[in-house]
Amino acid sequence: MLRKIRIALAAVFLVGITLLFLGIGHGWWGWMAKLQFLPSALALNLTVILGILLLTFVFGRIYCSVICPMGVFQDLVLWIRRTGGKWLQDAQTRRLKKLKESGSAEKPKVKQFLKRFSYVKEHRWVRYGVLALSIVSIVLSGQMLIALIAPYSAYGRIVRSIAGAANGSVVPALLITGLVTLVVIFCCAWLWGREYCNTVCPVGTTLSLVSRFSLFRHTIDTSKCINCGRCGKACKASCIDTKNHKIDYSRCVDCFDCIDNCSEGAIKYRFAGFGGQSGQKDSSAAPQNDKGADKGADTGRRAFLATTAVIGTALTARAQHNQGGLAEVVPKQNPQRGARLVPPGAGSVKSFYDHCTACQLCVSACPNGVLRPSTDFEHFLQPEMGYENGYCRPECNACNQVCPAGAIRPLKPGQKQTIAIGLAHVNLEICFAAKGEASCGNCAYHCPSGAIRMVQQEGCAFPVPTVAEAQCIGCGACENLCPSRPISAITVRGNSVHHTNA
Repeated sequence: MLRKIRIALAAVFLVGITLLFLGIGHGWWGWMAKLQFLPSALALNLTVILGILLLTFVFGRIYCSVICPMGVFQDLVLWIRRTGGKWLQDAQTRRLKKLKESGSAEKPKVKQFLKRFSYVKEHRWVRYGVLALSIVSIVLSGQMLIALIAPYSAYGRIVRSIAGAANGSVVPALLITGLVTLVVIFCCAWLWGREYCNTVCPVGTTLSLVSRFSLFRHTIDTSKCINCGRCGKACKASCIDTKNHKIDYSRCVDCFDCIDNCSEGAIKYRFAGFGGQSGQKDSSAAPQNDKGADKGADTGRRAFLATTAVIGTALTARAQHNQGGLAEVVPKQNPQRGARLVPPGAGSVKSFYDHCTACQLCVSACPNGVLRPSTDFEHFLQPEMGYENGYCRPECNACNQVCPAGAIRPLKPGQKQTIAIGLAHVNLEICFAAKGEASCGNCAYHCPSGAIRMVQQEGCAFPVPTVAEAQCIGCGACENLCPSRPISAITVRGNSVHHTNA
């Protein structure tokens, strides 16, 4: 029953988050993105962080098998392998039965198609090494590493790359990175189960420091166990030591497969209280085993306290260096800018890139094609703004409503119209009106804040545009709708720090 409930909830989260990355139903299940651990940590959303840690402390790593889309995706891969393997195994059995009934002398090769796992010791140095690198990356604002290995962002990259490839709108960098991520995660799950979650994923490692002390956990009753090993062979986390009747709770993702696979009812998920392995009923254990368990628990507690302290420091000690870059070339080119353009609600360029995990959710939510993944090395796959496909409409709040990492903060209705994210500049050398080629005024006509006026200047046959800096909000309507090609005659330069126009 527990396994069926877990699968049902996991399916709801996987479908909901996948639809979010496809730009569907943000108003219905957008809250699912807000429950992701790493984005919440970067957003300093203490309610979600403490909620997930408390959930893990009480029930174990339920988060990894229900809420995390990458964890559920790996379970889906394993289900495909298990189902396909069972079908092939049954087909082989039927074929062998027919050969036996026919009296054939042929000696067919018998293959094992069902995936079987075995207990593997924790790769502690790799796990904590990757976690340490992730923390250093956050401290130094090297978000590229986080964007590549964080589970939520990696899953979003996979979905966006596949969806973009289907409609031909994906940038090559995102497509290649997304497909490589898909192949790596798929092969890792197919061959080794949840090894990614228990070796590479920084979220899994962080939660493992808490789950080893969870109140509810799987226990093995040695009075019922017949040492068949079925639980260990079915454990996709490779965390059940069947020889010693022990479970590594730091790696158990609470999938409940072992309970369903135990025909004797020797494994139960129950309240086991405090302590490392002490919750397991092992009547044959010698006193020295308890001592070893206590030693392991002490080591885990020290690691938990040390890592918690480092993470707490990291979340308040981040810095960012920014530089400009060119977006992909389309019918109208995105011009070279000074400071980058980042969405209203970011506060500043530094704050935006400090918090962003490159999950692509804001890109999928943007209805105007303004946000797209960056291809430069410093901010690889993190969103950047460009106005060649559309402009940032003052009435649209899509991106700041869906961002789970605090990179784009929610805005009140009407607040966006007063936030200046950039300033428009006119290049009279390529302006049609200034060159005397035509009477244009397109930029002034479409400016939503009334910051652009057409003024007659000496030596010009037609009125030319001028920008009132106090009124311009940098929305890009003028740049997007300017008829000049390939570079607009009026372009927006980003403000490093956003300010509010009076």
